[in-house]
Amino acid sequence: MVTTRKPAKVAPVKRRVSRPKVEKVEPPKVEAPKSTDMVGRITDLIKWVDNPFKLFTVILLSFLFFAGYFAWDSRVVILSAITNSKHEPEIKEIKVLEHVAQMLRKDLEAETVLVHKVNLVVNSRVTLLAYGPKGKDITLDGYNSTLFGKDPIRNAAVIAMMNGEVHCDKLVASGKTSEWEEKNGVNYICRGSIPPEMGAFEGYVSVGFTKEPQDLGAVKTRINLASTEMAK
Repeated sequence: MVTTRKPAKVAPVKRRVSRPKVEKVEPPKVEAPKSTDMVGRITDLIKWVDNPFKLFTVILLSFLFFAGYFAWDSRVVILSAITNSKHEPEIKEIKVLEHVAQMLRKDLEAETVLVHKVNLVVNSRVTLLAYGPKGKDITLDGYNSTLFGKDPIRNAAVIAMMNGEVHCDKLVASGKTSEWEEKNGVNYICRGSIPPEMGAFEGYVSVGFTKEPQDLGAVKTRINLASTEMAK
């Protein structure tokens, strides 16, 4: 008998499947912001400030920016007023101011009239005279205070006057002169530049009322006439 051999069992060969290589994607490099431009601008600003006038201008504009009180557009008005400001007095003598202030108070039936002289270069305001219900009050004569301060309402009024406007608003007592007005029954005030032309800001007149006048247009016109008489 012929015996047949069974073929030997061969174990199946496992084939290795090559996996695709995954390339590592590096995140884009974020470059640090260059500070050279900012440093250059600061350096140029420092070089530009070469006299006290420019230094005051920078300080004043910085104050306005950080105080959040003035719009950026006001910078042109402020710089123009400072540039046009003259060293020689542009307001008439006290005797003339007294006469004009008395007539202004009488014509408008106002409670108070204050006249201030300003100096934009040093940010000061000097009270020249004050008229109340009892006549002239000398307690405020020569009182020196800042022109621009913490009171946003007064700052807005100053900017308006630089633009040649008569600014009227409710009285908010924030200093010695406004407290004096409040004690004399004032609740509403109108302020006008001396002289009234835009950019010519040597001082201003403040007229106080117990309440808002019915005809503000007529009040503003009368204040402009008075401020014209007060200017040289």
